[in-house]
Amino acid sequence: MELTKNLQELQTEIEAKLPEDAKAKMDKAVVDLANSDIVDNSLKVGEKVPNFSLPNAVGNIVELNSLLVESPVVISFYRGGWCPYCNMELRGLQKYLPQITELGAKLIAISPETPDNSLSTTEKNELTFEVLSDGGNQVAKEFGLVFQLPEELRPIYQNFGIDLPAYNGDESFELPIPATYVIASDGTVIHAFVNPDYTQRLDPEEIINVLN
Repeated sequence: MELTKNLQELQTEIEAKLPEDAKAKMDKAVVDLANSDIVDNSLKVGEKVPNFSLPNAVGNIVELNSLLVESPVVISFYRGGWCPYCNMELRGLQKYLPQITELGAKLIAISPETPDNSLSTTEKNELTFEVLSDGGNQVAKEFGLVFQLPEELRPIYQNFGIDLPAYNGDESFELPIPATYVIASDGTVIHAFVNPDYTQRLDPEEIINVLN
């Protein structure tokens, strides 16, 4: 599980540099989110996925149902290109893209970032799969994944140089919790990974196991 190991190392590296006060507030936010009903309310295995159409990094519209006609689809919801854990996950997915494709599936990633920022994320991580912009988290809301960043974390993010309104094009401070879904060609969820802890992601090896 290479991605899982790399994420653990990244977390250790980042947390070593965090001021204690900031780390305590960020840890509390993760616990509060875990204690909320967000995971319980998210889309589950066996449920049907709502169709959606979203712009990719160059503004072309991608429709889920059009992809499902041809193959199963893997959907990764991520927070944004400003998040080091997300970038590591996206690079991990890119590494396994040939295997995912060979198994007859398509891969898309979705964040609330504007198309311009999605393009930056795509180029920075040398991604060759579709990266879609979910303005206002409309699709993520249909999957039950959206929360609002607590006010006490907003100045911390600003101090890190993370300007969410600029990245997302709105003032909502809403984000999706990281989630990965494997969708059968009939639109049914066959695997769901939903985790309020942003340092945790579904390892691509697990995706391969599901597709097998």
